[in-house]
Amino acid sequence: MTRTTNSQSQPAGSRPPLLTRPLLLRFVSIIGASTSFYLLLSVVPLYAETSGGGGNAAGMATGALMLATVVGELATPRFVARFGYRLVLATGLVLLGAPALVLTASENLVWIVMVCLVRGTGFALTVVAGGALTASLIPSERRGEGLALVGIVSGVPSLVALPLGVWLVAHVGYAPVCIAGGVAALAAIVSVPGLPDREPASERSIGVLTGFRTGALLRPVVAFAATALAAGIIVTFLPLAVPSASTGLVAMALFVQSAASTASRWVAGRYGDRHGPAGLVLPGLAVSAAGTLLTALTHSPFAVVVGVALFGIGFGVTQNATLTLMYSRVPPCGYGTVSALWNFAYDAGMGVGALGFGLLAGGVGYSLAFTLTAALMLTALAPAWRDRPIRSQL
Repeated sequence: MTRTTNSQSQPAGSRPPLLTRPLLLRFVSIIGASTSFYLLLSVVPLYAETSGGGGNAAGMATGALMLATVVGELATPRFVARFGYRLVLATGLVLLGAPALVLTASENLVWIVMVCLVRGTGFALTVVAGGALTASLIPSERRGEGLALVGIVSGVPSLVALPLGVWLVAHVGYAPVCIAGGVAALAAIVSVPGLPDREPASERSIGVLTGFRTGALLRPVVAFAATALAAGIIVTFLPLAVPSASTGLVAMALFVQSAASTASRWVAGRYGDRHGPAGLVLPGLAVSAAGTLLTALTHSPFAVVVGVALFGIGFGVTQNATLTLMYSRVPPCGYGTVSALWNFAYDAGMGVGALGFGLLAGGVGYSLAFTLTAALMLTALAPAWRDRPIRSQL
């Protein structure tokens, strides 16, 4: 299988359009799923804890959600191969939205965990099937730019809905917020029939296990997982690591990190379309590791802001470069597997990072734990270095 060529070899005027009607329709389901997921991401653990579930209730709710998401992501390519994009995406939106409507029907922790398991499965179906569908709607010559645009479309609802959910709970209560989260996903189903379905594959699809055994796909997964690991740590522990009097600093730092990541993802997409994404993975990983190391100076406001900004730049570059690179190395029948592997690296990396860092910081302190995290990230430089040459085949 030959590597997809980029637009550098084509006249500028011949570049195909990016914002087609199917892609705009796909944006509807992206916004619906992201809004539903992030609106309740902090609300459900809070509901579990205030409902008398005990000190571990919040962790169990989030753990169930992420466990179902990770497992579902690995299983979804098989469903896509059998049933197509539209049915799997619509099913995912139903499983993500419908349980939210009845979450507050009971305060029992078992009920809450069951709802989280179903919603996690639904979210997995939407991100993997939807991600593969999205890749098929973007011209290969503009894949990097298109994926960056998709990242912005999905990222804005997360930035707005995550804090909005907690704010709304304090003003209107849990039930209206849960209903809003459910409706956001269910309403997006109306856009699904207008989307193209998976075309019959001319060759056998690539399974997830095969993907893990394929170096050309596994190397970008490892590099991205290393940065996702640090992302989970920064989002979770930066508010705890900096002095308690610096809450304003934390808010500003997290905003800077998110903004830097969004901007660099767009720039990386534009650059990768012209010069190829392979050369961006290594510098993206190195910059994100440098930012994580600088963040270890938790008592210096300047170091914290600059550190998370550097991390955000590297994280955004690595996000775009790894995903674009992986899609360029498979035929369309392998898009589902690429989407599953990349999202698995994202969610598993963030989850493992947060869990492991908590245990590590308890023994050595936050500053040294950040330093050791940066050192651990550098171990992924080896597979990233191997990916620097442009390879023409798997």
